[in-house]
Amino acid sequence: MPFEDKTDAELLYLAQHGARYSPAVANAAVQELQRRGLIPTELPAPPSPTPVPPPKPAESWLLQLGRLVKGIAWPHQGYFITPLLILANLLVFLLMGLSGVNLLNPAGSDLVAWGSNFSALVPTQPWRLLTSVFLHGGPAHLLLNLSALLLLGLLAEAKVGRGAWLLVYLLSGIGGSLTSWWWHAGGINSVGASGAIFGLYGLLLALLLTRTYFKTRQDRAAIIGLLLYFALGSLVGGLEGPNTDNAAHIGGLLTGFGVGLILGVANSKTR
Repeated sequence: MPFEDKTDAELLYLAQHGARYSPAVANAAVQELQRRGLIPTELPAPPSPTPVPPPKPAESWLLQLGRLVKGIAWPHQGYFITPLLILANLLVFLLMGLSGVNLLNPAGSDLVAWGSNFSALVPTQPWRLLTSVFLHGGPAHLLLNLSALLLLGLLAEAKVGRGAWLLVYLLSGIGGSLTSWWWHAGGINSVGASGAIFGLYGLLLALLLTRTYFKTRQDRAAIIGLLLYFALGSLVGGLEGPNTDNAAHIGGLLTGFGVGLILGVANSKTR
């Protein structure tokens, strides 16, 4: 088949589609186009296909659960004190069970033996004001307090700082226990971390009012929502529950609020 009398367009068509007739036709068309200088003599090699990475195997639900538990229970940057406090509360509860205490409904005498805020013993054993903060009267009591502590820690510990977070937790726990011991003149046998947790609520409230750490509207909205939902809800619910120690709640709240005001003022002076 002569190609010298073919037009350029015909040659391009045959070069692209000549293989439909025979490979020789396509090659001859390409050679004629090269002779005319319309295409380079040495054609570039076709690009090698980009290797497709094999799909990653889907993680099992057990592995995903393990990652979640590690993120909650293992200390890391910006979330260090909260998991340690959660683990401390869980450890004390577990040790109570291993010692023979009925964890579903601990007896009052067992709680006293483990360091509860027992009115008659506090004057001679003031350490009970702190040890009682790490004791709980059952799984529901423990779970309620630790879930609030977890959410507070995830939202605010990184902004407040681990030192202030731990200080307020411990001081508020003691302040709540002391208020409870003073308020219940007829005697009380109280346990739980709620006074310390309310102290963290008070800390955040003070830092909001002094505009310390929480400077963006989004941060403030998240903290205000948390305070309204948990703190106010717990106080109102405590008025209806005969076994709720609202004196410890209020004492912890005021302690945390006072420390928060001091931190806010100190922070404003250093700016």
